Amino acid sequence: MIQRKKKIVLYQPQQVDASLGAESSKDMLPLEMLSIAIFPEQEGYEVVIIDGSLYSKEEAHRRVVEACEGALIYATTGILGYMVKDGFYATTKVKETHPQLPCIIGGWFASVRPDLQLATGLYDAVALGQGEKLFIDIVQAVESGEPLDSVPGLALWRDGQVVKTEPRPVLAWNDIPRLPWHLIDIEPYKAHQLRPNSCRDVLRMPSPRSMGSDRESYFGITYYSSYGCPEPCTFCCSPMVTNRRWKAMPADRMLDDLEELHDRWGFDVVRFHDANWGVMEKRVKQYAEGMLERKMNFKYNAFIETHSILHYDPSTLDALAESGLYIAEIGAEAGTDEMMSKIGKPIEGDDNIAAAVEMDKRGVCGSVTYIIGYPHEEPDSMLATIDQCRRLHVAAPLARPTVWPYRPIPGTEMWDQAIALGYDPPKKLEEWGSIGEYHLEETWPGKIPPHVADARKMYQHFVTLDYGLARGKRGFWERRAGSRLADGSYTSGAARWEARAFDVYNRIEKKITKRGETARTFIDPGHKTGTEGNAASASRKAMTQTTSGR
Repeated sequence: MIQRKKKIVLYQPQQVDASLGAESSKDMLPLEMLSIAIFPEQEGYEVVIIDGSLYSKEEAHRRVVEACEGALIYATTGILGYMVKDGFYATTKVKETHPQLPCIIGGWFASVRPDLQLATGLYDAVALGQGEKLFIDIVQAVESGEPLDSVPGLALWRDGQVVKTEPRPVLAWNDIPRLPWHLIDIEPYKAHQLRPNSCRDVLRMPSPRSMGSDRESYFGITYYSSYGCPEPCTFCCSPMVTNRRWKAMPADRMLDDLEELHDRWGFDVVRFHDANWGVMEKRVKQYAEGMLERKMNFKYNAFIETHSILHYDPSTLDALAESGLYIAEIGAEAGTDEMMSKIGKPIEGDDNIAAAVEMDKRGVCGSVTYIIGYPHEEPDSMLATIDQCRRLHVAAPLARPTVWPYRPIPGTEMWDQAIALGYDPPKKLEEWGSIGEYHLEETWPGKIPPHVADARKMYQHFVTLDYGLARGKRGFWERRAGSRLADGSYTSGAARWEARAFDVYNRIEKKITKRGETARTFIDPGHKTGTEGNAASASRKAMTQTTSGR
């Protein structure tokens, strides 16, 4: 029997601001904490994981402070958005109660802005990039009393500035053992997802159509099978954090792991959280064919790039659909060749539409995300992106294409361009906690011209109607919206009159029938960055602004 060593406390920050009345989807397992727990657990340390999303903010912080009593080390993480804010407040409470406890933070945001984390005085070090092997080295250095300056892969605060130790190589997947899934209790996640109206949860994916309704309650888990991304996207921080390295788990190992988990937990859906799941066609096809051979009965969704879909052999796409892929998350990014060239992706013309159609005809929903308002992007380019999104919606009825305002992300090429153009970023660490809500409001106010913003709102109004979300049914108004989108007249004077007329009609009908808000349905929660946002609320807000003339 392994003799347990000292305690390690890991805190997964809350992903959604509950004060806004939102619940986060509980298929979002604390994968980051499980990843860095791999080696300490093997070495016999007592590992305690507190997932803040399972509790109220106060209860989550109380639990983590209590768990830190007698601990050797505390660690947390966070991506851009509310996790940054909650992690900051949780660690502040930990330090207030346990001022001598060594505290470490890692993750995407900390890796690109270690200065913000270290300047708070809360953290002894920032773990840069891949953390599995790095974290056990930190733990052992702390336990032995060695200075952290001797550990490669860290950012430290020395004499009022950031000092980085020697970089670390990226681990091959064979060097990373299986996640210690036994460290989490799956029941609270499962119970939360199976409650009525779980479809309203922020970040929730729709139910597979085979269940009968996209609002049906289901039990899902998140999973990752690769590290990094080879794409050069200039708006994304992955090129800086991972240096465009991509390391992936072999298909057989992925299948073995998920098969064992499915036998144990009985989930309905797996959401792959790989930044780019579909890089290697051979691996993707082996996985899909393996699911079919093993008769693994669950659905899944994953990020697959437009150019991957268009270059796969049709038999690969067929196998993906037959094996249970029901959502392909596609980063379309822009609707013009010029803007796409600045981003760096090998996508041209209507490639995005063609990719969505390929998935659509196989019964797979393309969750397609576009962005407008990039640095130096002209208004005509933004309008072209909105219109490509519209044309994709018409060409691929199962798809859910959306257009979001550009959000400057530190650690990217476009970040420097945005700063040069006058973007004023948050100054305090906790202020970065709302920057992830770019689905609901612009994080760079004034960047998108009013007439472009108006076109986007008109599109959102009519697409919300066309999906049947506004009233929860299809009738005259929904069919009319479909016609407006099909012929491209969604911004015409007549279309604006119809939007105002619908607003009046809808208000009256709601009063007569006492109809409440339509249940939240799926629109992609954000490509790669993992940011949160209730897209249906955004659509309703945009529709109201359009129809009321604001």
